[in-house]
Amino acid sequence: MIRVALADDDELVRMGLRVLVDREDDLELVGEADDGAGALDVVRSARPDVLLLDLKMPGLDGIGVLRAVAADPRLAGTRVIVVTTFEIDRYVAEALQAGASGFLLKSNVPAELVRAIRVVAAGQALLSPSVTRRVVRMFGRHLAGPTPPRAAWDSLTTREREMVAWVATGLSNDEIARELVLSPDTVRTHVSRAMVKLAARDRAQLVVFAMRQGLTIPDVTG
Repeated sequence: MIRVALADDDELVRMGLRVLVDREDDLELVGEADDGAGALDVVRSARPDVLLLDLKMPGLDGIGVLRAVAADPRLAGTRVIVVTTFEIDRYVAEALQAGASGFLLKSNVPAELVRAIRVVAAGQALLSPSVTRRVVRMFGRHLAGPTPPRAAWDSLTTREREMVAWVATGLSNDEIARELVLSPDTVRTHVSRAMVKLAARDRAQLVVFAMRQGLTIPDVTG
């Protein structure tokens, strides 16, 4: 059972997400909040596997929640999916840097949101490709935050460097495999090795590293 919490100041949005979670046999709603402070209370008390988080809320915003969750070792088991209406926003880049494991738009169909919860709960990261491409174009290497040592980048093979760039498109391993006509296991292996060499906590952090490194990101549609 995947334990889910949600935080959004829009009551209708919360209701929609609540119904979405309740109708899935493998998902359990363990708490909800209408502001950032409430979101932290829920996460600290319920310790959900996944938090669905809006960015723009009164008081403590979603970025503040993300940073607080990332800074608390007791909450290491909670993954955060940002669910927002804003595609072009500085908060997108800040959310990636602050530790978001997923980034989806509220316009995504329910099936995509449910898939995102399952993917992120399994320890992967899922980013809307359209959002990711916009972040790359808008912010590129100007993102702040830690950067792997030069030696770590130099240790990547050509294929591993290519996989890091493809991860930055927001595509999943299976989707990258289809684009490159490779097996998903091959893609997964190269991505995993790149993450180990760069000490990336997850795929979302690989996106930040790729942008800061100025890697050429493949142009995909969707």
